[in-house]
Amino acid sequence: MAADDFGDKTHDATPHRRQQAREEGQVVKSQDLASAGLLVAGLLVLWYFGQSLAVQLGTMAHEHLGGDAWLALGQADIVHHLIRVAQALLMSLLPVLALLVLAGVVAQMGQVGFLFLPQKLAIDWQRINPLQNWKQIVSLSNAVHLGFGIFKVLLIVAVAAIVLWSERVRLMNLVNETTPQIAVYLFSVMFWTSIKIGGSLVALAVLDYGYQYWKHEQDLKMSTQELKEEMKTQQGDPQVAARRKQIHRQMVMHRLSSTIPEADVVVTNPTHYAVALKYDHEKMAAPVVIAKGVDLLAKRIRELAQQHKVPVLERKELARALYASVEVGQPVPAEQYAAVAEVVKYVYQLKGKALPGARAA
Repeated sequence: MAADDFGDKTHDATPHRRQQAREEGQVVKSQDLASAGLLVAGLLVLWYFGQSLAVQLGTMAHEHLGGDAWLALGQADIVHHLIRVAQALLMSLLPVLALLVLAGVVAQMGQVGFLFLPQKLAIDWQRINPLQNWKQIVSLSNAVHLGFGIFKVLLIVAVAAIVLWSERVRLMNLVNETTPQIAVYLFSVMFWTSIKIGGSLVALAVLDYGYQYWKHEQDLKMSTQELKEEMKTQQGDPQVAARRKQIHRQMVMHRLSSTIPEADVVVTNPTHYAVALKYDHEKMAAPVVIAKGVDLLAKRIRELAQQHKVPVLERKELARALYASVEVGQPVPAEQYAAVAEVVKYVYQLKGKALPGARAA
């Protein structure tokens, strides 16, 4: 059955649906936010390392391009110089590149966390077949992305134009300044213009992330039929589950038929709870709960007790406490000794039995 045939999707996604979508790579992610964050991080790294990087590159250029001319170069000399240049570039650019890689990883993992999807590496020819994916090509989502991309270009142009227009007077007077002054000024203008553009793109990317989050939530919504199908998958067919519950109830009822006749007393709530106790002072240190039940089972326990002439006593607090704190087959806890001893004493007197001495107390 196709997902479109399931009806209106009005229900929020279940945790299983969200986990399944994540395993398939459907997560909230804005590529624009990652790109804008990487741009700003790169500019900040350039601002911090810019001066030392320029000095290192300038020194390297002067060393290899200045000085006396090389009149003769053999293969060994060329290899030696290339190795020195590569080492110098590596030492100069490695901190910058490492920080940029770290910024890229943070920008991606900050949105989706750690997500390893090796199946996405496989080639899926269906995804690149335009005849089968023409609906996705002309979809509303792609139209929104296209409009968003055009708006980003216009935003970059507008921010750059505003900054340059504000600097028009200084730019017109650059002919009166020295070359180093012009270079420093142009670098400053380009750097701060890029910072402003990056900040604008970050603000725009936050809006894009909000849109992606909303779209992701809409895509994950489930119809009533999908909820039913998931419940069948997770919990099994409701009819099968009901049949299992019925069989279990029948087994419990059958076990009660053989257990209750061995009880010495049944303590009740009187209608909601019933707990059957057995006490053999020669084998047991304390009375043992041999059966317990609530509502329907409690009613069955009382009926069986009456049929087999097992005393049924109404002790509301004791019945609730034993049902909540003692499992079948376990002795009553020490804090209930006094109340249970009173019940056992009453039953022994009712049956005309002699009390088993101090142990019964």
